[in-house]
Order: sequence, then C-alpha cells, then structure tokens
Amino acid sequence: MTSRITLGIAGALATVLALAGCSAGTGVDLGGSGDSSGQTLVAAIGGEPDQLDPQKTTSYFAFEVLENVYDTLVQPDENLEMQPALAESWTTSDDQLTWTFTLRDGVKFQDGSDFTSEDVVYSYRRIIDEKLANAWKFSTVTDVSAPDAQTVVITVSQPTPNLLSNLGGFKGMAIVEKSNVESGEITTAPVGTGPFSVSDYVAGDHITLTANPDYWGGAPKLGGVESRFISEPATALASLKAGDIDWTDVVPPQQVEQLKSDSAVTLGQTPSSDYWYLALNEAKAPWNDVRVRQAIAYAIDRDAIAQAVSYGTAEVNQLAIPKQSVWYTEYDGYSTDLDKAKSLMAEAGYTGGTLDLLATSDYPETVTAAQIIAAELEPLGIQVSIRQPDFSTWLDEQNSGNFDMLMMGWLGNIDPDDFYYSQHHTGGASNAQKFSDAEVDRLLDAGRVETDQAARKDLYAQAATIIADKASYIYLYNPSVTQLWSPKVSGYETRADRAIRFVGTSLQD
Repeated sequence: MTSRITLGIAGALATVLALAGCSAGTGVDLGGSGDSSGQTLVAAIGGEPDQLDPQKTTSYFAFEVLENVYDTLVQPDENLEMQPALAESWTTSDDQLTWTFTLRDGVKFQDGSDFTSEDVVYSYRRIIDEKLANAWKFSTVTDVSAPDAQTVVITVSQPTPNLLSNLGGFKGMAIVEKSNVESGEITTAPVGTGPFSVSDYVAGDHITLTANPDYWGGAPKLGGVESRFISEPATALASLKAGDIDWTDVVPPQQVEQLKSDSAVTLGQTPSSDYWYLALNEAKAPWNDVRVRQAIAYAIDRDAIAQAVSYGTAEVNQLAIPKQSVWYTEYDGYSTDLDKAKSLMAEAGYTGGTLDLLATSDYPETVTAAQIIAAELEPLGIQVSIRQPDFSTWLDEQNSGNFDMLMMGWLGNIDPDDFYYSQHHTGGASNAQKFSDAEVDRLLDAGRVETDQAARKDLYAQAATIIADKASYIYLYNPSVTQLWSPKVSGYETRADRAIRFVGTSLQD
C-alpha cells in the first residue's frame, strides 16, 4: 500500500516481514539522545517494518516510523500542496527544464554531521543508479548536480509539472546519509535529518524514537515515540482505553460509529487519497478479452464490498482519484448487472471456470473482499480459488504474473500521474496486469508534460475513462483514514496521505 501501498505508495503497500538478522525479542540499542523532559508517546501500528531503509522499503509500517526520522527536499502540507522542507526555496527556468533548489542553512543529520547538497545528489543518484523502488519518479531527470553546498540543480528532459510531488510526496524519496548506507546500518539504525531518531529496535515488538533537539524545524515537544507492533484491532483498542498506548491506526471498522461519541478516545477520520482495486491478468486468456474483464466489472457489487470491508467508512468509486481531489473525474460506467455480465461472457465465448484470486493475509480487507467477489461470480459459472499469502509472497506472485486476478490498494497518491502512469502505461513499472492501449499511453505521456492545470486535468480524465472502460483495473472504493488517540494527545492531525507526523504533538499529564 508507497508507498504508493507502492505506496504510489505512490508506491505499493506495506510488507510485513521479520527484521533480517535479528531474532524476535532481540534489542538493538542505538544510543539516541533527545529531550528527556518530554514524555514518550506510545503508538500501536499494524505490523513490523521489513527494514528501515526509506529508499528500499515499500512497507507502510516502515513509513509510519520513517515519516518522523527522515526529511525530503519538499513535503506536502495538510492540503497535499508541496511546501519547503530541506529546500527553503526553488526556481524554474523559463523553458521549465532546470529546477534550482536552495537548501536550508545549518541542517544536521542526527549523528551531528552537516547536511549539504552532496547528500541530495547522493540520495537521488542512489535511487536512479540502483533502480530502487522509486526510480520511475526520475524518468525525466537527466542530471542532478551540486554547484555549491547549498544548491541543488535538477535538469529534466521535458517540462515535469509533478516534479515537486515526486520529490516530496512521501518518505521513499528521503535524503539519506552516505556513511549510514555504506555501513549497512541504514536497514536497522537509520540516520536522517528528521525530528526523531531511532534509538531502540526490538524485533517483533517495538521501535523507539528519541526527539532530535537540534531539528531544523524546532525540537519536538515529545521526548520520544515508541511504535509497538499490534495487528489485532480489538487488542489495540483495549490497550488504548487501558492507557497502555496513546495512539493507533489499528481501528476496528465495525466500531467506528460508536467510537465517535466515546469520550475515552479521540477519533480522527478523513477521506484518503488511497484506492483499492481488482486487476485481471491480461497476459492470460480469457482475461485478455476486454469483454470478459467487463463482465467481472458488471458482476460485482461495490457497495456490498465497501460495506463489508469498512462498515460504511469507505467511498465507492469507479475510478482511482477520490471525490475531494481537484483531479476527480465523475464516472459511473458500471452497475451491478448480472444479465449484462452474462451477455458479455457469451459474446466472448467464455463459459466460466476456475479463477485464481490473489489476496493477502497481511491485509484482511483483501480477503474479505475476495470472499464477497467469489460469491458474486458464482452465477457466472466462475469458481474462485482464493490465495492469501503474506504480502512479501503476494508481491513475488504479482511480479511474476502468477495470478488470474489480484486485489490490492495504492497509498500516498497526490498527483494524477501517481494514480495512473506506472499502473497503466504500456510497460509501466507497476503494470502487472499487462494492460496496453496506445491512446492511454498518448494521454498519460501528454499529462506528464502539460503545465496548464485545466488542460492537464482533461488529459487524465480521458485516460482514466478509457482505463475504466477497458477494465485495466476494476476500481472499488477509496477508504477513509481512521485513527484513534488518547484525549491526553494534542497537536496531532489525521492526514489524507496517511503520513504519521508527531513533530508537533504533545502529551498532557
């Protein structure tokens, strides 16, 4: 879920893996320092990060921690508009091909070393040269240079209106420290420039962050944050009410309505920029016939799926981009119509059979949805065999094309390019379903260089409509971001991009 889950995550979604090289219960004391007078906020997150290298992980659980450890050149505000971060300002050339960033003075890494433009160049070159998860975000970048210690120049081959959101949309684009990478310690003991540093990691149990008193944005009010790995919503809720934890996003959806009026907790809920979808493997017959894919799209009941997985907190949507976005496009091409589905299957000469549906146990909502979909496809003569491996195996199966249908979501999307290009452009890095359409390619390529927002929105609306019409993805819903915290917590806000930021948070006695 790239972050963009990538996690668009936009990256993919969160990977739940044991920490390599450490057995469960083994502590790693990283010797962090911070404001000992501040209290430690205890958070419950849904699983353990696979690693803490922000440029390699695609785990949302990792980014929940790393959001507070690392900075990016720019970063989104609460409205998902890009604002200064490590870069205090930037300019673009008249031809839109050269971006010049001026860095903040006096920024230091958490180990006390100076942050300079060379760190930005190193970080970006690492992603590009090693073809890491977010290398596609640099597809138009031809050069990254550091003419002096406070300046970074990025040259692009064509106007790139989404460059800022690519650089700052989520912490997969974090600025890392070269020595931390080369020592190999970045996977368990990362060093960033953010408001908190990793001070303790007990594999299978928790990660502790300590406040960075020298943070360029001002010292955090908290002394630290301890992230405990709790996957069961009922356990997380009970721990919150008992005072054992202070914050969680592991929330039982069936209790959201009653929690709104529960004075023992504070409920934060906002529409997200995430989306969940089905995809059929077009490299296989009969899924390479658009009529069969459309038949599946007509057979399913999106309302029933959204109700089952979210108890009404999700917004049904037949496209990717949610209603609150400026890039939203109205689309209602499908209804639940079994007769239409059967007619399309008959036209295609498909009489049914067994369909392999890839879900994952690490995201229970995919399994719940898969069970509903299986029941809904039975009248078409389709028997659904549901697989639910862990997410790491799910990724391997997706990447090898070993599926008929899969269900998953994308997190952390901001720009329309995040929602569509990698997933639906011919040969796109995340086009596991092998969709290819020349007109969609043309529209997505044009959207990448169009600097007029109205014209750009129209290009993506056209592309999205074709993508849905041809069922490259069968879109289901946009979930809400739902989080709970103690009334003692102040200065925390639920964000549409699911970024968990505790820099302005405090705990009252």
